[in-house]
Amino acid sequence: MFGKTLAVASVLGSAALAAVAVAGPHASALPLPAGDATAVKTTVKAANKVTSFQMVRSEGAVKADCIPKAKAKVWVEQTGPVEVMKVEASGLPKNTEFDFFVLQVPDFPFGLAWYQGDLETDHRGVARGTFVGRFNEETFSVAVGQAPAPVLHKSPFPDAKRNPATAPVHQFHLGFWFNSPEDADKAGCGDLVTPFNGEHNAGAQAMSTRQFDDEEGPLGQIES
Repeated sequence: MFGKTLAVASVLGSAALAAVAVAGPHASALPLPAGDATAVKTTVKAANKVTSFQMVRSEGAVKADCIPKAKAKVWVEQTGPVEVMKVEASGLPKNTEFDFFVLQVPDFPFGLAWYQGDLETDHRGVARGTFVGRFNEETFSVAVGQAPAPVLHKSPFPDAKRNPATAPVHQFHLGFWFNSPEDADKAGCGDLVTPFNGEHNAGAQAMSTRQFDDEEGPLGQIES
């Protein structure tokens, strides 16, 4: 069914578009955490289904040998019209901001990316965030044609004046980036500048769902 073995369990409870080239099938040779990092667990919380899975250090973080203790877990609660996603990360630099995205593929070139919001660590290096939206097998972006777009930012990655037309493209992966290259460099992850924050001057990617294959991201395993 999937390129990597999944363990699925269910929880019931009460209850932007960045266009870049699309990568081929993901087959990272970089090490992954011990244990079943590709497990997707669903449980029941009152009357809503809750699905949980891990995030791991990004490909870039592994290559740079930075944030070695970083861990993150995601819970997605299905409440009917929307999903509520909760993220908890630890082992990150303290008092540091990160920017959280839904992605087409977890590693470069990332495909279409959807900015969700921010995470900020406390004095212990722990960050928690809650995001509300459509986070399941129906998550997608579409542009039936080109149209003018607002231009608010002109550097280092200028806004596009028009969107590219595209058929529906699903986005089932997650990732978050250092909000500034300075913070990333301080953590040993390098001073790369990327467009992954509101001003398009973010740092390196810190964590992602790269343990799942490109076309088998964890959001796609949550039935609508």
